[in-house]
Amino acid sequence: MKTLYFTVKDIIQITGVTKRALHYYDKTDLLKPSKVEDNGYRYYNQEALGNLQMILLFKEMNFSLKDIATMMQLSKEEQKNILREHRSTLVQRKQKLETIIDQLDEYVDGTDIVHLNLFGDSPILSIQEQYESEAKFVYGDTEKYQEFEANVNQLSAEEQEQAYQQFSVNMEQVFRELAKHQDLSPASGEVQALVREWKSCLEQFMVCDAEILRCIAEAYTTDRRYAGYFDQFGDADFLRFLYQAIMIFVNVEEI
Repeated sequence: MKTLYFTVKDIIQITGVTKRALHYYDKTDLLKPSKVEDNGYRYYNQEALGNLQMILLFKEMNFSLKDIATMMQLSKEEQKNILREHRSTLVQRKQKLETIIDQLDEYVDGTDIVHLNLFGDSPILSIQEQYESEAKFVYGDTEKYQEFEANVNQLSAEEQEQAYQQFSVNMEQVFRELAKHQDLSPASGEVQALVREWKSCLEQFMVCDAEILRCIAEAYTTDRRYAGYFDQFGDADFLRFLYQAIMIFVNVEEI
């Protein structure tokens, strides 16, 4: 039986691979044409087509071209053994992607970034741990931070988690109440009472002087990580309203 050959155009139509990719596979010896005519036209036989289909399958499974080149030299059984191992890796990646999608949905729905669980199986620290490391780096040599750290260290890991969760709930309640009063002046008695309640939440861990409160207010308005968090409470002017209310409170406290 006469050997059947496919032109580059035929291969492109059959597989959907690009002409550029075929040339690259040829250049890197991953897939050579079965024959090349004097005019430079490349032709592929059915075995080459089958190898190309295997290459495309491995590529779709996220193997690098270097790994694919190695695998193409192996027996079918050896390839299957590698694929069995690779499957477990893909399953883990799938689970990770599902977690990321779930966390993305929670963040879009208004969950504070501190409470997202993106790095549970990663060497990257959790967002909460990153915030704590950042705070220690910035404020670690201050008396107020050392006081905060001492208070937290008195708690067990479980008590710390419970304290953080309750702190988050309390803060969210205050912010929601403040958003309801956004039509009032930031200096009004109702708003200032809520700012005092906000300060009391903070003082569960540390004594908050005017400097600390100003720093927190500045962070709310300048750190982009807080923008998504505060979107859940009020309109686009809420952060400015909150900042003004806190600064008024601080100035009055200093008098």
